[in-house]
Amino acid sequence: MTSDIIVARPVPAGSLRVLETAVYRGPHLYSRTPMVRIQIDLGRLEDFPTDRLPGFADKLATLLPGLGDHGCSYGVPGGFLKRLEEGTWLGHVCEHVALELQVQAGATVTRGKTRSVAGRPGVYDMMFAYEDAECGLLAGRYALQLVESLLPAELRGFSGLDLLPESPLAVFSLPAALADLKRLHAARTFGPTTLSLVREAEARGIPWRRLNADSLVEFGYGRFARRICASCSTLTSEIATEIASDKELTNRLLDEAGLPVPQALIVGSEEGAVRAAGKLGYPVVTKPLDGNHGRGVNVGLADAEEVRWGFAQAREHSADVLVEQHFEGSDHRILVIGGKLVAVARRVPAHVVGDGVSTLSALIEKENRNPKRGEGHEAPMTRIAIDECLLHFIARAGLTLETVPEKGAFVQLRPTANLSTGGSAIDLTDVIHPDNALIAIRAAAIVGLDIAGIDFVAPDITRSVRETGGGIIEVNAGPGFRMHLHPSEGMPRNVAGPVLDNLFPPGTPATIPIFAVTGTNGKTTTARMLAHIMAATGKKVGLTTSTGVYVNGQRIMEGDCTGPRSARLVLADPGVEVAVLETARGGLLREGLAFQRCDIGCVTNVSSDHLGLRGIETVEDLARVKAVIVEAVHEKGWSILNADNPLTAAMAAEAGGRICYFTTRARPDWPVFLKDHVRRGGRAIAGGRSTGTSDIVLYDGGAAFLVGRVEDIPATLQGLADFNVENALAASAMAICHGVSLPVIRSALATFGTSYEQSPGRLNIVDRNGYRTILDYAHNTHGLKALGQLVGKLKPSHSRIIGVVGMPGDRRDSDITEIGEVAAGMFDLVLIKEDGDLRGREPGSVATLLVDGLRRGGLNERAIRIIPDELQAVRQALDLAREGDLVVVMADDLDAIWHLVSTHERAAGTEGRSHHLAAE
Repeated sequence: MTSDIIVARPVPAGSLRVLETAVYRGPHLYSRTPMVRIQIDLGRLEDFPTDRLPGFADKLATLLPGLGDHGCSYGVPGGFLKRLEEGTWLGHVCEHVALELQVQAGATVTRGKTRSVAGRPGVYDMMFAYEDAECGLLAGRYALQLVESLLPAELRGFSGLDLLPESPLAVFSLPAALADLKRLHAARTFGPTTLSLVREAEARGIPWRRLNADSLVEFGYGRFARRICASCSTLTSEIATEIASDKELTNRLLDEAGLPVPQALIVGSEEGAVRAAGKLGYPVVTKPLDGNHGRGVNVGLADAEEVRWGFAQAREHSADVLVEQHFEGSDHRILVIGGKLVAVARRVPAHVVGDGVSTLSALIEKENRNPKRGEGHEAPMTRIAIDECLLHFIARAGLTLETVPEKGAFVQLRPTANLSTGGSAIDLTDVIHPDNALIAIRAAAIVGLDIAGIDFVAPDITRSVRETGGGIIEVNAGPGFRMHLHPSEGMPRNVAGPVLDNLFPPGTPATIPIFAVTGTNGKTTTARMLAHIMAATGKKVGLTTSTGVYVNGQRIMEGDCTGPRSARLVLADPGVEVAVLETARGGLLREGLAFQRCDIGCVTNVSSDHLGLRGIETVEDLARVKAVIVEAVHEKGWSILNADNPLTAAMAAEAGGRICYFTTRARPDWPVFLKDHVRRGGRAIAGGRSTGTSDIVLYDGGAAFLVGRVEDIPATLQGLADFNVENALAASAMAICHGVSLPVIRSALATFGTSYEQSPGRLNIVDRNGYRTILDYAHNTHGLKALGQLVGKLKPSHSRIIGVVGMPGDRRDSDITEIGEVAAGMFDLVLIKEDGDLRGREPGSVATLLVDGLRRGGLNERAIRIIPDELQAVRQALDLAREGDLVVVMADDLDAIWHLVSTHERAAGTEGRSHHLAAE
């Protein structure tokens, strides 16, 4: 599935319908927990809560008894079943079923919620947590199908399932659905090693993301990011891994270093193996030269026939075979991480204990029913497979599967003790002899591995092998952690902790500073100003904006890049030292945030825009979406809020970290909450001509500090551009809260102007051919009114004001008409254009609404012209401009329009042309 919201095609009413699906991967409007959202329309089922469906609750509880553990709103086991009895709607039921199906498949998920969609009776947003998004979506599908299957025949009916993952089931059945979910979960879930590292990272607050369908995981952000694949890490040397995979080379290097290793010879034929065994002395061991997981390894081979058999087994896994001396003793795994011994386990080969009654076959079957055993690496121990190796090994002891061992008899089933072949582990970390520990640590260092599993044979690990005999039989790169995390006996060891300590030593950050900026207007300029300030500190800045992604000032991706995908791109860049992320509502609604926590979050303002889309009907709804940013600020961070915007200021109640307000009001005009905040020593920054002075002042800890002067910031046009004063205050507040010094902020803002290079499409000004052109992306009423205030201040120094006006097609009719009304009060002449992407509207419909608004605003129809093509509209406006005029362009295709206005030469015969235009 893609990360985008998927919307169903229209279908006939009357049946249960899936309308939308979405996967939230970070904090979102509904929760901080990653969730699947499935929007459903119950249709006629809205009239049938569970208390009106006889037998439904009992049938469901019988099929999924685990639902009895769901506390639901009561917070105690049985709470959900009580809700079923009292009567609850089927969307809520499906939410709990989806959670339980995931639990039955092996996931650990508990959180969910279902909410009715305002103004749409019978429509619900069903949301539930997931460990893997694909598994979660499939569980949602099966939950809907299960609930529907329990309804009376006359109430059944489905549509929209094509929005959910395909199912291999021709006909739904719960056992088959659970089997399918378990298969998918097993294929997608992390193994114990990777899972332990991910859980340790979460406990430390280190962000992580999965890079593929296997075990490749990235921890941290930007320049501090590190990767692991199982237990191989960013620090694991490829050369060291190659050495470890060559067993003969490893033995030789360790032997040269004076470490105890068996003598070994490489052979390429059965007879060569027999000759090598004769030279080394029986018994011997045969193993693949570059094998792993104990595959093809056989020990204690006592004669030529066994050596030939052992060679054949090893040859299946490697072209060359190693024949080596056999060390007497128990098999141990010593785990060395970062040059330190962190865990020791004695590995016991797969075995059973006789009861005097059962055959070996029955004893193995019984042992495989042990709940600690599972397939592969999913459980603490692996099930014992009956294969040729097992049969040959027990035959050497004179046994068959039909043999009935005596009661209490220990029957070893395999020659090696690997967990992957059914072995078990006993923790001995606290009792290993110091000599043995030092030998293992030196071996890891000699091979060059940051994480090494040392296979160590010793009669008694508590005594030095220098005295007892024994030593290293293998050094493994990428060792599994399962035996140390879940030993069959002894203390479990947190071996993931040392790995994270090695990747991120004490005092080393795992993440880069993250600044997140949102708001209805001003977020792009604010983000660019902040990035400019942070670059002045010498940091390499990653920036996402509505015009692209920038790294260290270079645009690496074009387009509207204000969503989570672009943010992840910046956070993953290995050179980025600071992330400044413009964050728009679309990505928040579609997928949530790209990060769990940010250092500083800023909301510039909230006003009417994009209403009527994706369930956001009111400006209060929009404010709740924008608030997700500051709710994600960590406890030691800062939330930057516009004190002049009531909806934004109110976010302080739920915002994370500490609060810093910004305001353009004079101190006597401050609202009570701001006065109290500063009086208590809280932080705020104020500036702008409305304060009665051009000074920008920081209030902090009861003191006041001069940040700078408004007229020293070119982007404010000597303070005339009030909206850029606000943006400068917001950017300064974020920089101050991050600890940037006031001189650096002051100096950086003094070099931030309105050039297209610094802030494309945001108050870009060109003086050419005797007239002035302003290019701005004003795309909503609030933004155009703010631009209109500036135009009003500039009007006395210009002859006429010509506007090129457009509006995105995904706004409500009333919003587009209102833009026309505002424009009527700003311009003497208006040329109406339409965006290249009509966003679902018919050609001409936006223009018609704008004309209606211009008429309502009182603009004479002779001063209106419709020229749908944006380039043509701008070109004609520039041709019409006379000396002293001001042309204001609300641009969509910024690059093309900027090139036009900055290079335009007036067409022949157009100078002095009348400004009275006939309406079309």
